[in-house]
Amino acid sequence: MRELEYPFDSEYILKKSRKLRRQLLEEGSGFLPRKIAVLGGSTTHDIIRVLELFLLDQGIQPEFYESEYDQYWQDVMFDNPALTAFAPDLVYIHTSGRNISVFPSPTDSEAQVEDMLARQYGHFQVMWDKLADKYHCPVIQNNFEYPFYRILGNRDAFDIHGRICFINRLNELFYGYAREHQNFYINDMNYMASAYGLDRWADPLYWHMYKYAMCMQAIPEFAFNLANIIKAIFGKNKKALVLDLDNTLWGGIVGDDGVENLEIGQETSMGQVYSEFQNYIKAQKDIGVLLNVNSKNEYDNAIAGLNHPDGSLQPDDFIVIKANWEPKSKNMADIADELNIMPDSLVFVDDNPAEREIIRNQGGGAVAPEIGTPEQYIRVLDHSGFFEVIGLSEDDRKRNEMYKANLQRRQQQDNFGDYREYLLSLEMRGTIRAFEPLYMARIAQLSNKSNQFNLTTRRYTQSDIERFAADEAYITRYGKLEDKFGDNGVVSVVIGRKGRAFDTALYQKAGALTGAMPSEPCDVLHLELWLMSCRVLKRDMEYAMMDSMVRACQDCGIAVMMGYYYPTAKNAMVRDFYGQQGFTKVAEDEAGNSVWQFMIPEDYQPKNTVIAVND
Repeated sequence: MRELEYPFDSEYILKKSRKLRRQLLEEGSGFLPRKIAVLGGSTTHDIIRVLELFLLDQGIQPEFYESEYDQYWQDVMFDNPALTAFAPDLVYIHTSGRNISVFPSPTDSEAQVEDMLARQYGHFQVMWDKLADKYHCPVIQNNFEYPFYRILGNRDAFDIHGRICFINRLNELFYGYAREHQNFYINDMNYMASAYGLDRWADPLYWHMYKYAMCMQAIPEFAFNLANIIKAIFGKNKKALVLDLDNTLWGGIVGDDGVENLEIGQETSMGQVYSEFQNYIKAQKDIGVLLNVNSKNEYDNAIAGLNHPDGSLQPDDFIVIKANWEPKSKNMADIADELNIMPDSLVFVDDNPAEREIIRNQGGGAVAPEIGTPEQYIRVLDHSGFFEVIGLSEDDRKRNEMYKANLQRRQQQDNFGDYREYLLSLEMRGTIRAFEPLYMARIAQLSNKSNQFNLTTRRYTQSDIERFAADEAYITRYGKLEDKFGDNGVVSVVIGRKGRAFDTALYQKAGALTGAMPSEPCDVLHLELWLMSCRVLKRDMEYAMMDSMVRACQDCGIAVMMGYYYPTAKNAMVRDFYGQQGFTKVAEDEAGNSVWQFMIPEDYQPKNTVIAVND
């Protein structure tokens, strides 16, 4: 919804929130339902009201639990029955500097200040630990914003008696906890207050009149920032940037002005603006954002511009470069196809408002933000939170190289008439094992990001993944794939729950199965999740995973595997996946939800013949 894209009109959102909510619910479909507990140290009603809008816009339909005013700690530590019954998927703790119970005074000794710091931190740490033990879900905690006055003036920043010094030290303890706990996230309220303007943010009127931790007008920006963390946790981040060139990555038109006359570098103030923007874009590669070009240009001119000696972005920094005179909407579709991702995973950056509007209407769901003037490009993209980082794995850092290698594989495929010969030429090596601590974060990330090759589209947090790995009632497998072009990392995940054929609620998703089950109750593995990254499609990794699951079942004396397919707007490609694996469809309802059965033969013959697997 355009009204909710950054930069937005906060006053309009506050006034029209009911109308916007109604529109979002009427126009949206396939929402991901999530239960979010908001535990507040101040009034949270309006934050929830606006937060819901931003989450709905990201495809997440939240159900909220809201603590009573300033009862955030008591609800957790004294086991509020309502919170326990709510069983949240995510907990957000909305505290602020107003919830710091005591600050140092100039007369306190160093030992007294250290004791205050330890007590303030301990107050929160014990709550976080209990949340982790009881709910096993992501927790988001605000850090503390600076006070709106300084008793010690500028000395307040470094003197141990200063409030700013105390808040900085307390925040650093919070950050240390976040570094040590992968399912714990910091909502950087201090940055938000600073970016908004501390004097306006901390207007005392709103605290004393309404017990708001910030002024009313700041709530939409605050809620938007919080929503970015939540949507990233639940797999709603974008994946790729698609960039125009002329007057976007440099000033001027390379085909008319020539490379030597482009504005880029330190010679002019505008050249410095474009240089800073190129440096910002290049840094996105390090967090796993896929970089691509979509420009109306002669290809050779585009490459010449990207090779400008003062530019930090070079042709090798991009995966797909579309520099031609085709409609940019067609180029966007081609880029998505070559990357093997959905068009709605793309963010289109172009200085031309007409091109942005075309992509909004014809880009298959791609986002085209209003980036403003060159001086505003970084601020708009950065504040938009398209690529909010909640974890940073080795796969993230290497993602651009992985996708480049995929293009090399596609080029090699063109040289083969026989597809199996092509697969063998890749010299693929697979690693398939039960979930291991080293890959828990990546496995959780895949479960939240994979939409196309995902049979049930269940979404799991890292805590969920760790629980499955430790539970003997589950068989888990992750799959890595390497070949002569490089390492694809963890690309496939399967989770199976051991059970009995006659006692699972999963059957009821697709209706009763009388007469379709084995003649007698037997040990069964219910495949609750089967997914694979689309970057390794058609490389027989699914057959290698199938072989591994069969071996695991045989080791456990399990005779039957049950597969489940729940259709979504994006996973039609795997509608008949289980049939291709040798399963028999035993039930299907009108919505297309289907149940599949595989009776494991004693002489099962492996399906994978092209990947050398270390299982």
